Amino acid sequence: MRTVSRMTEPGLEELPLDECLQLLRDGSVGRIAFTVDDFPVVFPVNFRLVETSAAPWIALRTRPGNIIDRAPLATAFEIDGIDEGHREGWSVLVRGTLEHVDPDAAGFRERFDPEPWLVTERESWLAIAPFAITGRRLHPTEQVWAFQVSAHL
Repeated sequence: MRTVSRMTEPGLEELPLDECLQLLRDGSVGRIAFTVDDFPVVFPVNFRLVETSAAPWIALRTRPGNIIDRAPLATAFEIDGIDEGHREGWSVLVRGTLEHVDPDAAGFRERFDPEPWLVTERESWLAIAPFAITGRRLHPTEQVWAFQVSAHL
């Protein structure tokens, strides 16, 4: 894990692609977003990063015919981590095209099963082919106290 030094001013650090991919490798739950009837919708999903010799993909499973299975091609996917106690966190955003996948093609089922928490009827296999993967890390400011602790002891 990479050590991040504290900053004295709040800031957003852009994450390099390799760190974004590592966070995606380590994750298992994210959110898929797309529009339905001109309004955005967001749903939690289990996922797995699919790494091939070409570009990486995000694999997921859902119930056939549900709203995710009928989603439009233009899709976004996000994972994040938050440390509320230290007021810091990170986020990875994948923007791409949602495609239906034959799970029996090229051993996809065995190699890239996202293992949904609710396995019942999750037989529609989907993959997001990214055109952009970006990430950011939020760094908090250091606390500045208006008083000296020693003056009150």
